[in-house]
Amino acid sequence: MSFTGRELRSKVDPDGILTLSLEEVEIGDPADDEVIVRVEAAPINPSDLGVLLGPADLSSLKTRSDGQPGLLLDVPQPRLAGVAARLGQSLPVGNEGAGTVVAAGRDAAALKGKLVGMIGGGMYADYRRIKARDVIPLPDGATAADGASMFVNPLTALGFVETARSEGHSAIVHTAAASNLGQMLQKICLADGIPLVNIVRSQEQVNILRGIGAEHVINSKDVDFPAQLRSAVEQTGATIAFDAIGGGTLGSDILQAMERAAVQRMSEYSRYGSNTFKHLYIYGGLDLSPIVLNRITFGFGWSVSGWLLFPFLQKAGPETAQRMRQRVVDELKTTFASSYTRVIGLTEALEPDVLRAYERKATGEKFLIDPTQG
Repeated sequence: MSFTGRELRSKVDPDGILTLSLEEVEIGDPADDEVIVRVEAAPINPSDLGVLLGPADLSSLKTRSDGQPGLLLDVPQPRLAGVAARLGQSLPVGNEGAGTVVAAGRDAAALKGKLVGMIGGGMYADYRRIKARDVIPLPDGATAADGASMFVNPLTALGFVETARSEGHSAIVHTAAASNLGQMLQKICLADGIPLVNIVRSQEQVNILRGIGAEHVINSKDVDFPAQLRSAVEQTGATIAFDAIGGGTLGSDILQAMERAAVQRMSEYSRYGSNTFKHLYIYGGLDLSPIVLNRITFGFGWSVSGWLLFPFLQKAGPETAQRMRQRVVDELKTTFASSYTRVIGLTEALEPDVLRAYERKATGEKFLIDPTQG
């Protein structure tokens, strides 16, 4: 049984025009190990915006001239090299979502009619055909909205903790920490007894984290931020950081605070600094400017690298991934609960004012797409 529905697509042409459109697609019969899900909820995460908008200039945003739902944006010529591999391709968008299984292959027949969460791309659509292994039945009482964000943020937060443990770190620093992901990480660290230093950008965000029990919350806008950061790192012994900002000097500031704390513990001076290894992981790009590292301030025992969820899961292995997924299911409406400030339909997602609103990635604001709303 086939289904016809809409799918939100993003395409960058070689001439530097990014087109967002709703395309009608036909979903063929599921294979034996596949299901077809009617999508009822899909969150807009920062990682989704990377595919949706790429490096486009938001100030160039305009509606299509042919009257069809869609938007056009310019990609500045210097940025085209960064998306060379996708030029001319019409890409589906949306990493994760949830909905009802409306058709199932022979080996997945038990899933038909169930409400499931799923991951695998192409979720901003009316229907999604997907491997049965990439869906998880939601627990009793859960809604599609509850299950829509059960993969990217929860597994990333758990992945940070797994990474810290596997590398021998006992405490963590996290930036942009009042986000949905940051709040999940704080709850995990409280439950697991892991000291966490949260870096935010406003007093409102400080209050959010204090409200869920955070001990170490630092506002990067405070005039004494460096001193506060150093004190928190000294108290916790944090030697690993996960940075959602990316650009600027914040990563360097964190490494410097870690080094100064380590030097305080040294019994004798070394011109090379401490032997304490410090690791800064970049996992986001809220600031697209270059990363600036003042390397002479944090010795030689350090590393800066990227962190992405799917490579981490591959490296961690199926047993670890399954354990993490089960914890998400068990704590779906507590530790890993997501809240949404606005629910929009697929067509509404392509309205200029709406796109500008969710593109801001403002802390405390999270949009949910419900294709059944139009």
